[in-house]
Amino acid sequence: MPHDPAPDDDLDLDAREAARVRRRDHDADAERRDLMRPGMGKVFKQITDAWGRDVVEHDARARKATRRHS
Repeated sequence: MPHDPAPDDDLDLDAREAARVRRRDHDADAERRDLMRPGMGKVFKQITDAWGRDVVEHDARARKATRRHS
């Protein structure tokens, strides 16, 4: 037990298949890395601000509809 096997150690892959798996994993992780680029914090803030505006507009419409039906 000098070596704890990693989850992928039990797979017997040839070099080409192992490279394909690494590329697949790298491509799958690309979206997360893309969000970490400089300047993406501003985009994230714009998106979350828009969510807040949507909630406020929805609440205002709901209150207006409630007053209209009362």
